[in-house]
Amino acid sequence: SMQCLPGLVLALSSLLGALALLQLSLYLRVPSRYGKHEERLCRARGRLPARCAWFLQELPSFLVPALLLALRSPPRLEPLGCRLLCCLFCWHYFYRTFIYPFFTRGRPFPLQLLFFGMLFCIYNGFLQGYYLIYCAEYPNDWCTDIRFTSGLLLFLLGMGINIHSDLLLRQLRKPGEVTYKIPQGGLFTYVSGANYFGEIVEWFGFAIATWSLPAFAFAFFTLCCIGPRAYHHHRYYLKTFTDYPKSRKALIPFVF
Repeated sequence: SMQCLPGLVLALSSLLGALALLQLSLYLRVPSRYGKHEERLCRARGRLPARCAWFLQELPSFLVPALLLALRSPPRLEPLGCRLLCCLFCWHYFYRTFIYPFFTRGRPFPLQLLFFGMLFCIYNGFLQGYYLIYCAEYPNDWCTDIRFTSGLLLFLLGMGINIHSDLLLRQLRKPGEVTYKIPQGGLFTYVSGANYFGEIVEWFGFAIATWSLPAFAFAFFTLCCIGPRAYHHHRYYLKTFTDYPKSRKALIPFVF
């Protein structure tokens, strides 16, 4: 049966951190070419409907940890803190795989980006699942530790912001519409990337609750990946809409 290899965890976490810096260098100045930042000349290339693409992309992040748990003999059910942390990760990706795609109204998604997205979800799903199921060691009272409780609160807050912001974005469009409008309400009152802010808070909360190198590497990757996208969204809105609220920040309320 599979065993914990600390060297593998360190190597995969370090690579994830390096990928985060690569993402930052690639997309800090130029946005990733999908959605509102897609060039017209690229739109004729291979792509899938948004609902199908999001489902396929996010599915490995749910299936891989579930498969690792199923392969472990005997099944790991203790301690409670470890079980809860694994459930938090799978809970997020259950929503992203089986709920979010069926309500999204985004544009068709490029196959090339879908392929890389799936590869990342397999990679990160394995890293987080492998660490929690085969390597993590937590005391029996981890659920009462300040790191777990504060991280859990941040995770739930971030997930709530993310889901609520997604709902507000969906309500901007009627079925069949592809035009972009100014987001209103919720945290969009203060930032252009409210949905991204929520997801970043969520994964930093998970990292604090998990208190592990793989989780912090993933939180850092999330920041480097969707942080610049929030910045480019902000610039897009300012350039496209003359009545866009000038008081809004790009990502962090009252700061950036």
